[in-house]
Amino acid sequence: MKQRIFLALLAAPLLSSAQDVESFLEGMTVRHVGPGTMSGRVTAIAVERDRPEVIYAGTASGGLWRSESAGLTWEALFDEQPTQSIGAVAIAPSNPDAIWVGTGEGNPRNSHSSGLGVYRSLDGGASWDCMGLEATRNIHRVIVHPDDPKTVWVGATGSAWATNPNRGVYKTTDGGKTWDHVLFVDDSTGVAEMVIDPSNPDKLFVAMWSFHRKPWTFTSGGAGSGLYVTHDGGDAWTRLDEEAGLPGGKLGRMGLAMSAADPDIVYALIEAESGTGLYRSEDGGRKWDLVQNNAVGNRPFYYAEIHADPTDPDHLFNLYSMVDESTDGGRTFETILPYSGVHPDHHAFFIHPDDPDFMLDGNDGGLNISRDGGNTWDFVENLPLGQFYHIAVDNATPYNIYGGMQDNGSWVGPNEVWHQGGIRNEDWQEVLFGDGFDVQPVDEHTVYAMYQGGSISRIDRRTGRSQSIQPVRPDSVPLRFAWNAALSLDPSNADGLYFGSQFLHHSSDRGASWRVLSPDLTTNDPEKLHQATSGGLTIDATQAENHCTILCIAPASSEEIWVGTDDGRLQHTTDGGATWRDHAVEIKRFPQGAWIPQIHVSPHRPSEVYVVVNDYRRGDDQPYLYRTTDSGESWDRLVLDGSGVQGHALCVAQDPVAESLLFLGTEGGLYVSFDRGVNWQRWTHDLPSVPVRDLVIHPAWGDLVLGTFGRAAYVIDDLQPLRALATEGNGVFAAGLRAFEPRAAFAVNRARPAGARFPGDPIWEGQNRSSGALWPYYIAPDTAAAYSDGDLRVFILDAEGDTIRRMQWDVEPGLQQGRWDLSTDGIHWPRRGLREPSDEVPGSGPDALPGTYEVVMELGPNASRQALIVRPDPRVPYDEESARAAQAQIRTVHAIAARADEALQEVARALTTIDAVAPSWSHLPKTERETLDELSDSLRTELHCVEERWTTPRGFKGYDHVTRRLSDELWTALGRIDPGQTLGTNALRAAEILDSETTELEEAVSDVMENIWATWLKAVSELDRSPERIFNAAGQVE
Repeated sequence: MKQRIFLALLAAPLLSSAQDVESFLEGMTVRHVGPGTMSGRVTAIAVERDRPEVIYAGTASGGLWRSESAGLTWEALFDEQPTQSIGAVAIAPSNPDAIWVGTGEGNPRNSHSSGLGVYRSLDGGASWDCMGLEATRNIHRVIVHPDDPKTVWVGATGSAWATNPNRGVYKTTDGGKTWDHVLFVDDSTGVAEMVIDPSNPDKLFVAMWSFHRKPWTFTSGGAGSGLYVTHDGGDAWTRLDEEAGLPGGKLGRMGLAMSAADPDIVYALIEAESGTGLYRSEDGGRKWDLVQNNAVGNRPFYYAEIHADPTDPDHLFNLYSMVDESTDGGRTFETILPYSGVHPDHHAFFIHPDDPDFMLDGNDGGLNISRDGGNTWDFVENLPLGQFYHIAVDNATPYNIYGGMQDNGSWVGPNEVWHQGGIRNEDWQEVLFGDGFDVQPVDEHTVYAMYQGGSISRIDRRTGRSQSIQPVRPDSVPLRFAWNAALSLDPSNADGLYFGSQFLHHSSDRGASWRVLSPDLTTNDPEKLHQATSGGLTIDATQAENHCTILCIAPASSEEIWVGTDDGRLQHTTDGGATWRDHAVEIKRFPQGAWIPQIHVSPHRPSEVYVVVNDYRRGDDQPYLYRTTDSGESWDRLVLDGSGVQGHALCVAQDPVAESLLFLGTEGGLYVSFDRGVNWQRWTHDLPSVPVRDLVIHPAWGDLVLGTFGRAAYVIDDLQPLRALATEGNGVFAAGLRAFEPRAAFAVNRARPAGARFPGDPIWEGQNRSSGALWPYYIAPDTAAAYSDGDLRVFILDAEGDTIRRMQWDVEPGLQQGRWDLSTDGIHWPRRGLREPSDEVPGSGPDALPGTYEVVMELGPNASRQALIVRPDPRVPYDEESARAAQAQIRTVHAIAARADEALQEVARALTTIDAVAPSWSHLPKTERETLDELSDSLRTELHCVEERWTTPRGFKGYDHVTRRLSDELWTALGRIDPGQTLGTNALRAAEILDSETTELEEAVSDVMENIWATWLKAVSELDRSPERIFNAAGQVE
């Protein structure tokens, strides 16, 4: 292996320092495209008491967000931190600028993310410091002392996947400099809930929860679970048991609640062997009574919270798949949030202590706000927190992005839109609900999509018709499908697809029929096939723990297929499934039995295959990535200890153009390698440290599309510069100026978007691609330092070599994005007043027609040129003859407008000259002064009258859309030209009117200048000034 690495290093281009590469990456365009219409899991909520418009929302894997507008607009606060999984948020009651965040989600579902400790901000979230406790992995609660912001309790749930001692309650009294582990039970028991007595900050209740998750099962409940209370701030703890009236035997997860209205009343929602029940104490927790065990929830491992109204101790809210409300102390409940209106699966709840009608609910679908006590709810549509499991693209123009999100369905949406503004929620289409997983486009109208447990459907996007096509067992052997089942299109058959259970299935007719291509490719371990009993004290058999299943399928051809399983099998056939070989047992340092979520066959050669492995479900967070270049005969591990890659590996892609360019998605973000995986660099530019679950490089456009697990979808536009870096190394930095090839531009008209024209502020708009022709270019820092802004000259040449557009750009070092809006050299638009002098050519000319062009960039002696293609709008027929006629007519109108501009600028120069010369006769006798002033005023009046032929009078107030002026005729003449239609008489007549009235304007200017201006000029020229010189110089470039 050392020899292969050495050879790879020899073949890889030499690169500059990581800092140089990082600055290069910062020039890439990264677009967050959303959607926000289906948000993602909100796990924690905090609100400033005295400023309730300030809301903090912590999310399962999408970071921490803040609204200062009562939920109308939001900003991400945690993007620079190494984790985006938030378990708890707390504002110091005595100092709202002191905010504490516990990272790592405390709801240990199969797809949850872990954190990296507790963080503190002392400036309202502007900056953050890690205050330790990194080994706790998941923090479910943080409580700040009401009077002392330096005293903080942290409730750590701990790792869901492995035993560890970093669980329980931690306390600091010095603002996080040091921590005391004040409550610890055992290596498998962590904090499920922690509440503080509103009237006594030394009294806290803590629910300790014994649980453990394995890849194939989950167990809630154990000897360590119990309810604890402290009366001295955590120095001593008492476990409350059967003697106090609580249930005996094994206990599971608990929810706790207290009300400031009566702190002696305490509620505990307890999962127990005898069943989940709601308990109530009326003496501060010494004695407890069972209130009821009927309406108490359904999945305590995932949600087990109760909340008491701070103004009424009998008013309760129970959070589970739905939300129930009680007004009689929990004896009866009524469902207020069913499986409709508001997304189910509720994890966080807030009731304002001074206004209990103001409530917030965090669930698997995002955040909802109520201002009438829960009677009605508003969904926050601009929090893009989608957790994509998979991502795919099609070949449409513009191309679409496909993917499924955790508990938020399967979706398709554009990577860019040809309408005004950004990519709105209305631009996305849901094709299937449930937990969304892989979505694969088949043709323009058809997609495959699925939800949990291999429930795959074929969907017609036009009608929404969905046909289930999940394979039916061919014999008596039940089929096992993964929670996130394996799907792959057949590269040899447009109607073919592969699907995985424990067997490999193939269909050649879009799922109408199936045949089995393999034996059981998993270990078929009977000890791992008891999902019907998963859950522990409360059965939770949702298929999330289905095991011994196929996770990924990667066909290199119809004969050669790779398969990865969730129990560590790396299967390979070269004869269409007749025989199989398990490579996992042959690979050195391969974690046997680990998860294989993705296999990537190189687009350059089928013998080169990349295998992603992760084993965090058994407590190993190392990133595993393997490659073979000889069809599995030998293997290299590409991500080694000390590589700097954080988080377990999730996905990989090799660039189809530059084979040394690799992208790796991990739990900690995106990484890029320019030397075939020898070295890795984390991508930090415009992308938070969010899990990257899947990625794909568009085969035609060369964009990298990311499916993140917490911040929806991103697009990194145009990988050309990275391809050059991977193939040329330092050669990329050698040229003083380098333009990369522009991507094809489309001459399209951008309509207004669907939905409201004036939507206000609470709207999500993903970042759209800029219109026109786009291309990256690079300026070496030394070269840039030698020039000034405006020195970069950009020219657009047509097919005949004629320059149609001249531009001057500022000079900045590094990689940047160039843009030509497709306009040609134009005119200065007529205007009142003197124009600022400039030698820059305006770009107001008619848009260039579809065709072939060339971009030429010049910076001193440095020059670079690239071909450019402009294509017609593919949505409508293109009539070249009509387009050329329209372009010619626009130029005709522009030529008339240029005459009007020249006339108006002559007026402006005259007015400027009057103002400049007037002070020169202030020393003259009164009679002479008055004569000159009267003559000047008369001249001004005449000049203003000429201006009013173009626009409204100076100082005019109000609206005048009735009087027709020359400016109206200009816009009429332009507005009647339709590039898509044969030029009509309407457009021709409008130009005739414009020409006639412009001639009248010119004649009016000539009349003024030949008469009163000449008289004034003669009178003033006798003074010691040169008004004619001032007139000629006005508005000219020095």
